[in-house]
Amino acid sequence: MVEYGKNSNLLEISAFQYELQNPKEPNLYRGIYDYDQIPKTAFNYRLTPMNPPDQIWITDTTFRDGQQAQSPFSVEHIANLYALLHKLGGPKGLIRQCEFFVYTEKDRASIRRCQEMGFEFPEITTWIRANDSDFDLVKEMGIRETGILVSCSDYHIYEKMHMDRKQALDKYLGVVKRVLDRGIVPRCHFEDITRADFYGFVLPFANELMKLSAESGVPIKIRACDTLGYGVSYPGAALPRSVPGIIYGLHHYSRVPSEQLEWHGHNDFYKVVTNAATAWLYGCSSVNCSMLGIGERTGNCPLEAMAIEYASLRGTTDGMDLSVITEIAQYFENNFGYDIPPNTPFVGRNFNSTRAGIHADGMLKNEEIYNIFNTAKILNRPATVSVDEHSGLAGIAFWLNSYYGLKGDHAVLKTDPIVAQMKAEVDKLYADGRNTVMSDYELDFILSQIDPERHVMMAVLRKKDHAKE
Repeated sequence: MVEYGKNSNLLEISAFQYELQNPKEPNLYRGIYDYDQIPKTAFNYRLTPMNPPDQIWITDTTFRDGQQAQSPFSVEHIANLYALLHKLGGPKGLIRQCEFFVYTEKDRASIRRCQEMGFEFPEITTWIRANDSDFDLVKEMGIRETGILVSCSDYHIYEKMHMDRKQALDKYLGVVKRVLDRGIVPRCHFEDITRADFYGFVLPFANELMKLSAESGVPIKIRACDTLGYGVSYPGAALPRSVPGIIYGLHHYSRVPSEQLEWHGHNDFYKVVTNAATAWLYGCSSVNCSMLGIGERTGNCPLEAMAIEYASLRGTTDGMDLSVITEIAQYFENNFGYDIPPNTPFVGRNFNSTRAGIHADGMLKNEEIYNIFNTAKILNRPATVSVDEHSGLAGIAFWLNSYYGLKGDHAVLKTDPIVAQMKAEVDKLYADGRNTVMSDYELDFILSQIDPERHVMMAVLRKKDHAKE
């Protein structure tokens, strides 16, 4: 069939016939995935066009996939974090959905607690096993949409489930039909899509789902799951690893609307954020994330990273309150004893901190020289300097101004005698064998010993500065 493309303004072939291929033996892509070697990145030079959807958004799996790698959250923890997700997403609900388990009484109590808040966003969704009792649980909880595991690589179909593709396809379609019969929107999790036969199984399965969607009038969703983080964003990369190829193929060949496509990635090869952004750029409306990227093995895509990426790609936060990113990080540290690596972007202790004296000197003159953006305004995280033996006079001056909130006429220059006195005390500690960064408490104490009167004056200014916040 040939029809006029409303986006391209060109005549396009709109009907593609990809039939199920059902080999007796699994296709494990051994040329790419030799288990005794690093996975290979192959290219076929096929370039797919970028096609960002009109709307893009984030979904959250902290309480499902993320929690599997954490000590279990209490109902109170989940409710508090859910409220923070709502606040971060802003009035447009850019954190669109939030995924929960529904198996235990604690799971259901958490859902009820969040439902009682009455927020439109994030919409509460679930993830279930493919059995009738789970379907009934979702229906009883008043949940509109649920995720269903439909593994699509031969590793899972043949090696784990001991089926062939035809048997798996029939089983999956049966499950989806039973979910539809209960008036629930299915979200089909195409597990391990980056090791699946795209033309021989993924597209034929997606085609069948879109037929069911048209017949039922229900927008069946497809979540493309990069289960082991094999996806790559490189132009011209070959399937099954190509993120542009996967999203383009599902959208163009199987006609899956962008709003019914979701990307779920893992960070096994350090590519999770780039792959998620690439999914947006090539036609996927939704990317699935978790707070701080928690999850199995190397974790999921960090939600805070994609909130920042959204603002970068769209040129606006669209009402998101990015300062909540700092609140989420503090909540994890204070309530779970979660140890955020200090160099983690946006949330780590050192992400906007410098130790090098030459950098501190630049920041003392103009913070913009070495800080990525106005972190104080956007994230409620002022730029800082970590003082050690390399910080120099500029580092100590910057610390004084930052810690005590000294501005204008009160700001300290690196030529101030108090800076040289403090540096002498710091240098003495490192000469005696110290090898750790100076804490705020220690530096505050040094100032109080060198010049008690000035210390009191600065402490008063710090108190006033904090009162304004």
